[in-house]
Amino acid sequence: MNSLIGTYECKVDAKGRLMLPAALKKQLNPVLQSGFVLKRAVFQSCLELYPMSEWEILMQKVNKLNKFKKKNNDFIRRFTAGVKVIEIDSNGRLLIPKDLTVFANISKNIVVSSAINIIEIWDKDKYEQAIDDATGDFADLAEEVMGQEDDDNGIS
Repeated sequence: MNSLIGTYECKVDAKGRLMLPAALKKQLNPVLQSGFVLKRAVFQSCLELYPMSEWEILMQKVNKLNKFKKKNNDFIRRFTAGVKVIEIDSNGRLLIPKDLTVFANISKNIVVSSAINIIEIWDKDKYEQAIDDATGDFADLAEEVMGQEDDDNGIS
């Protein structure tokens, strides 16, 4: 799957349904029929929406862990806690289950943001706080993560 692009402000209805933005739905069109997996994020209080093909790739990695090591078993349990299979309905909506809504403190106003090959679903206030909190450290983080040695062609 190609990288997803975009950050969108949306609303969740009273039943917990999110209408996917048209631009994002268009990008997801090749994988809509296969369904998605929705789960708690590991490092933030947001949700992660995986196209089924991306989830299966991730599960191949997780499945290689030795389940007879306690830390691996603990990781698998926590990583898969609250995982739900999700489908987009004929109107382009997805239902966010109540337990995941509570985990991510999702209210009416949300942000749906691409994160390379998955989508993050945030409560709008939490998203803005996370972005604001990271602003000061982002230059250092970018240098550390992306600022490796120059390539042979002089492009870094």
